[in-house]
Amino acid sequence: MNEARVRDEIAFACERMTARGWVANHDGNVSARVAPNRFVCTPTATAKALVRADALVITDGAGKQTGGRGKPFSEYTLHLGVYRARADVGAVVHAHPPYATALGVSGRELVSFLPEAVVSLGVRIPLVPLAAPGAPALAAMEPFFAKFDAVLVAGNGVFAWGDDVEQAWLRLELVEHLATIASHAAAWGGPQPLPQEMVEKLLEARRKAFPGRA
Repeated sequence: MNEARVRDEIAFACERMTARGWVANHDGNVSARVAPNRFVCTPTATAKALVRADALVITDGAGKQTGGRGKPFSEYTLHLGVYRARADVGAVVHAHPPYATALGVSGRELVSFLPEAVVSLGVRIPLVPLAAPGAPALAAMEPFFAKFDAVLVAGNGVFAWGDDVEQAWLRLELVEHLATIASHAAAWGGPQPLPQEMVEKLLEARRKAFPGRA
C-alpha cells in the first residue's frame, strides 16, 4: 500500500468535509490502515481545513503513537474497533453532515429507499444508541461493525468505513444524500418503501458484491 497516496487521500477527504459544511470547529476525523500494524489518522484539535498529508499521526493497532505531529483524536478507539472487527476495512471516515446528523439526534435510523443505495449500504443505515465517550461508545458501536458499512450515531454524526479512504468517503456521502432526500420528501408524506420483491433482488446483488453484510 502506498502510504504517501493514502495520506493525500485523507487530506483531500478533510478538504471535502470542510467544503461541504459537514464539519465545524474540530469536528470529524479520518484514519487509514497502511500496513498490518500501522495506521495514520488526523490529529486531534485540528480544523479539517488545516489537515495536511505530512502532519498525520502514526500509531500501531493498539493506538500507541509511533510518529507524526500532534496526538490521535479522542474517538480513535472507535476507528480501531472497526479495524479489529473487519480485516477488509482500510479506512474510516467520520463527520457531522447536517441531514444525516439531524436524523440521528432525532433518534431515527435511515431506511434505503433508492435501489442503488440498497446495493451499496443495505436496507438500512442503523442508529447507534447514544453513549458516553470512550468504552461505552465503543460497546454501543461494536454490534454494527460486522454487518454494516455505515452507521448514524445518536449525538455524533455518521461513521462510514470501506476498503480505502475513497470508498469510505463515498459511503458517507451516500448516507447524507439519502438523508437529504428523505428530509425533502417529508413534505409529501415521506419516501415510499421499495417493493419487497425488488429489495430481495437488490440484497442478492449486495451479498455477491459484499459477502457477509446486512
